[in-house]
Amino acid sequence: MSELTFIDAEAGKFPETLPLFIGGEWVKSTATETLEVTDPATQKVLTKAPFATEAEVNAAVASARETFQSWKDVPVPTRARIMLKYQDLLKEHQDELATIISQELGKTFEDAKGDVWRGIEVVEQAANISSNLMGETVANVANKIDTYSYTHPVGVCVGITPFNFPAMIPLWMFPLAIACGNTFILKPSEQDPITPMRLIQLFEEAGAPKGVVQLLHGGRHQVDQLLTHPDTAAISFVGSVPVAKHIYSTGTGAMKRVQAMAGAKNHMVVMPDAQKQQVINNLLGAAAGAAGQRCMAISVAVLVGEAREWKQDIVEAFKKVRPGHWRDSESAYGPQISPASKQRILSAIAKGKEQGAECLLDGSDCTVAGYPDGNWVGPTVFGKVTPDMDVYKDEIFGPVLCLVEVDTLADAIKLVNDCPFGNGTSIFTSSGGAARTYQHEIEVGMVGINIPIPVPLPFFSFTGWRNSFFGDHHAYGKQAVRFYTKTQTVTARWFEDDVAATGPNMSIHLK
Repeated sequence: MSELTFIDAEAGKFPETLPLFIGGEWVKSTATETLEVTDPATQKVLTKAPFATEAEVNAAVASARETFQSWKDVPVPTRARIMLKYQDLLKEHQDELATIISQELGKTFEDAKGDVWRGIEVVEQAANISSNLMGETVANVANKIDTYSYTHPVGVCVGITPFNFPAMIPLWMFPLAIACGNTFILKPSEQDPITPMRLIQLFEEAGAPKGVVQLLHGGRHQVDQLLTHPDTAAISFVGSVPVAKHIYSTGTGAMKRVQAMAGAKNHMVVMPDAQKQQVINNLLGAAAGAAGQRCMAISVAVLVGEAREWKQDIVEAFKKVRPGHWRDSESAYGPQISPASKQRILSAIAKGKEQGAECLLDGSDCTVAGYPDGNWVGPTVFGKVTPDMDVYKDEIFGPVLCLVEVDTLADAIKLVNDCPFGNGTSIFTSSGGAARTYQHEIEVGMVGINIPIPVPLPFFSFTGWRNSFFGDHHAYGKQAVRFYTKTQTVTARWFEDDVAATGPNMSIHLK
């Protein structure tokens, strides 16, 4: 392996500048603009990500377009076997990938392993692509006329992925798209691009033909070029609401199909008949886990009726949660991805105090022994939060929990439905009636009942609503297969006059 592609995760050794993957080759970018990739616990520079030039983006699209002409005709079982090999390699290298994630993102090792595993589960679904591509057939829709349908790939697909799940979210996208017969261009977050690079290396090792997948690094300019390029067909995106709106409007304006998964403000509704300790234990991980850097994190706990008496118990539990370095097995979560992210969260905490929220636990001055330069934010809990406060309205993307008190389940449902986001929500209760009422009346795409973060397994789809999603078909599952394919419907009639069927020693003329 050359210096251009050498990765030693355990030793923390990576290429000085990451290469691009174009036309089945790892190439050194000619870009002059780069971004340093740093360890968020130490600020040590791990590598640099080059922002691909316009010519390099065009070369990647051209390679993907050319390869598509042959890849779309590769038998479906052949594509599936590559995915079988790939998921096997991902399992073999799970710890290595988790080590890379921990270094460039700061996640605890176990959390990072979970990041990889959830991606592996989607690759396993991609290996089952044959049954998911089956069309429909109806005989005799009219006299001696049959109708049947086929699924076909759409062409060159693009994935634009965020920093918070550098393994899982790319694996939501390119394996399914490629298994459907498309080619793919991955533009991962420039903040932690080493993991996606390693994913592509393993995919290459699994037997992916040259040109089936390309890897580009960059920022808005590179994204906009991919969004408007005449030879790209479909765009998949995960990120913040403002960027998702830009991706969706620009991509659809350029006549692409787009799925843009956006931000969230997820509520956990706590009924007074719930099991208190179960609620608190689940709330700790859901609100502070992964440093709050996930779009399905619980950032608002809605305490209904007598459950509001649990407020101090919740705060005491959060006091015991501490961040730390990923090699510290006792740490609950790691640092924020960057100093800018840390400062944004600290500003949100300060704004909450200014606007009258009661800061029951303040993590603003968090430090971790031995890591003075880390982007640390301690768990923070606000009480007396109202819907007009910024700390309630904005997606903070950090370990900050808002406690809101209401009198009834109906009040809780109205509160959640008035929120413009609709990614995930949960209710904790012992009442089947309350649970059914909640899931029936709530206007949120993913609902958990006594489950804090209701992310579905990949044979379902990730179904955010409202300002948490822009598009028609969601990520992974059957909806992703529909997104990455187009349907061709055939209506056929065969005339029987003068048709002869012959076989050994026979000639039958059909009248």
